[in-house]
Amino acid sequence: MNATARRIILPTRTSLWLLAGLSLGLAVALSLGAPLSVMAPLGLGLVAGLVLAALVDLGHSLRQWRRAGLQVRRRLPAAFAIGASTELKLDLINPGPLRWRTQVFDEVDPVFDIDGLPRALDLAPHTRTPLAFRVTARQRGVATLGRTQLLWRSRAGLFEVRETVGEAQSLRIYPNFAALARYAWLSGDRRLAQIGIKNFVQRGQGTDFRQLAEYRRGDPLRHLDVKASLRQRKPIVREFQDERDQCVMFLLDCGRRMRADEQTLHTGETSHFDDALDALMLLAYVALSEGDEVGAMTFGGEAGEHRDFAPRKGMATLNALMNKMHDLQPGGHHSDYLAAAETLSHRLRRRSLVIVLTNFRDEDSPELQPALRLLRRRHLVMLASLRETALGRLAAQPIHSPEDAATVASAHLLSQARQDAFARVVDHDKLSMDVEPRALAATLVNRYHQVKRAGLL
Repeated sequence: MNATARRIILPTRTSLWLLAGLSLGLAVALSLGAPLSVMAPLGLGLVAGLVLAALVDLGHSLRQWRRAGLQVRRRLPAAFAIGASTELKLDLINPGPLRWRTQVFDEVDPVFDIDGLPRALDLAPHTRTPLAFRVTARQRGVATLGRTQLLWRSRAGLFEVRETVGEAQSLRIYPNFAALARYAWLSGDRRLAQIGIKNFVQRGQGTDFRQLAEYRRGDPLRHLDVKASLRQRKPIVREFQDERDQCVMFLLDCGRRMRADEQTLHTGETSHFDDALDALMLLAYVALSEGDEVGAMTFGGEAGEHRDFAPRKGMATLNALMNKMHDLQPGGHHSDYLAAAETLSHRLRRRSLVIVLTNFRDEDSPELQPALRLLRRRHLVMLASLRETALGRLAAQPIHSPEDAATVASAHLLSQARQDAFARVVDHDKLSMDVEPRALAATLVNRYHQVKRAGLL
């Protein structure tokens, strides 16, 4: 047991029932005519005896606990992800010769939903008992897993002792990287269409030489390698791949526009900002897998929350980027698009694919348009805007009354006005997108593949 453990001692129901029964018996005896001069000393003696027995039981139990009380070992996973159910494990060790009855509860941060606690256990002597429960994080960032509470009974069952043992631990909750694992599995099995991602891999495309391969019908004849064909005595063509060593730079809006949140209780949905961060991580994984550099810069957040991640290559970059961005939260300030574009233009001299992740509104046009023009002087720019799903749901709802018709018409009108404003601000750029949050990740990856295939960088 930890030396600094907190201890609270409470009487059990058994103690309270004994005291109540003793009081009731004395009261009944007095009501039946028993003399008070006899019952008063008898009652005091019985109460004193009960208290003495309880103190002896408590003292003996505490001594036994100090000699060989329960020990707790906590086993944590390597990482937590928002919205992902994760199993936590406790090992309860009884090193002594006595059996202990206890209830177990772990002091889990309020950002977790808990399933499987508290748990009542009867621990035999000299045993190690595993206990597993599940938690689901509802918010990214740094959370605290406190100490473990044990509610154990004294040997005679007259007291319950609440013991707080172990040490508190800080945990990092990351964006939902389950999408990365699923993408890797699906790409290996060539089933990317299941998550809305098109497969653009074609033989002979791109400009970077990949390998020599035997000619197949449909291969461009201009890629025929004469010398290799003569050596092999069969047609051999050069295969090419999309250009590598390019740079993908994310410009992530952390201002008040990104605080839009359509979460509903127990639906497993995440906020718009979380969806944007998930999409960023997925595309970062894809770009790094393609051999490109990936970097990120935030703007519009609270003072001191600015993050700047210089472009790097290699899959280790993904972990570094996730550690840099995992605890970001949108602030309450207006985002200055032009200032962010000027800062990025000074820091990023190499021509890159710049992806601006934001939540567009028509009133942002006077600032957003010049910012996009400034970035396009050197970079290929893709604006990715998050559109509220409520608008689509309203437009698609059935019409049963005049009020429903007015609601649907208004939703279509607002949707069309937003599309027109977005087309104006991006100057009808086909790469930019205005999509619902859950469609952002697949759309970004598809547009990235289009850029690579077309050699736009």
